[in-house]
Amino acid sequence: MPIRNRLAELHDEITVWRHHLHETPELLFDVHETAGFVEARLREIGVDDIATGIGRTGVVATIKGRSNSSGRVIGLRADMDALPITEATGLPYASKVPGKMHACGHDGHTSILLGAAKYLAETRNFDGTVVLIFQPAEEGGGGGKEMCDDGLMDRWGIQEVYGLHNMPGLPVGEFAIRPGALLASADEFEITVTGKGGHAASPHDAVDTTLVAAQILISLQTVVSRNVNPIHRVVLTVGTFETDSAASNVIAHTARMKGTVRTLDTDARVLAEERIRRIATDTASALGATAEVAWMPGYPPTVNTPQETEYAVRAALAVSGKVNDAADPIMPAEDFAYMLEERPGAYIFLGNGDTQMCHHPAYQFDDEAIPLGCSWFAEIVEQRMPASPA
Repeated sequence: MPIRNRLAELHDEITVWRHHLHETPELLFDVHETAGFVEARLREIGVDDIATGIGRTGVVATIKGRSNSSGRVIGLRADMDALPITEATGLPYASKVPGKMHACGHDGHTSILLGAAKYLAETRNFDGTVVLIFQPAEEGGGGGKEMCDDGLMDRWGIQEVYGLHNMPGLPVGEFAIRPGALLASADEFEITVTGKGGHAASPHDAVDTTLVAAQILISLQTVVSRNVNPIHRVVLTVGTFETDSAASNVIAHTARMKGTVRTLDTDARVLAEERIRRIATDTASALGATAEVAWMPGYPPTVNTPQETEYAVRAALAVSGKVNDAADPIMPAEDFAYMLEERPGAYIFLGNGDTQMCHHPAYQFDDEAIPLGCSWFAEIVEQRMPASPA
């Protein structure tokens, strides 16, 4: 594989960084130690400028090429936060923080971008400016949106933005990507059903809230099976269901359920919300109860722009020659989506080999993927901003 020789030389050093980050996971926006580590490495590397506290605890740095006649500015993003999971890997560098673990490989992403930064700062073999984006709170906190709301794109004049994520099950040395929607939106809902509590032996004197809520739960599945165009992907899952009764001989007065909806396009996302609200309220009304629906919008779909996807594919081909450029979209969500709503760009999957899936307590990031990820970031920069001949 044509990994850059310098990045192969830096592999051990970058791996040490990754293991340190793995031992010291932090959650959401509370990534002060991680951000401090990133800032310290960037200062050692010799980037041109560093800003902290972007999107609360994000770090942004710039590296200027040998020239800037192109005026092009490209953003490269990595996420920094971990998950509230107790690690079960048995690794010698396992998490030292109880109940917290880098179970999604963000320690690897951060280290990869730091490695690419070191290479780019040493070589500066490009014409333009690279903006390094180290983001907090990807795991449910919307740190990408916070950074954008803090002026990330305009303040640094970013014109294109790129990111990567490791992919268990995809062999190390391979990449996967597609134009258009690559990951889904992630909205949440809560339905509260109120009936009339009573004695289980006298259902005619009550309104059986549990039965009403159960009917709503079953009917919600018609959103996917009967309302959404079959060629579109939508996932609707109710994850919790509870009543205010703790006894077998009591008809509950209220019941609550919480769920999530995943879609790949805006029309299906809007339709899902409309149908969930109608099904819940009308079903409850027909059965003599009431239903209130709370809708919590989450991350939008992660949508790669066609031209930038092609640039990402070319870079991956140059690095490994093994790229699936028509990968199936997947239904998890990713808040890099907010950056792609503001600027054209692309998000790519980097093979992590035969490991447990992300968010599993035994998940392991494969360090052999590090030089590939670093090289891909470097290749994007050098291909999109080629240096003028000396």
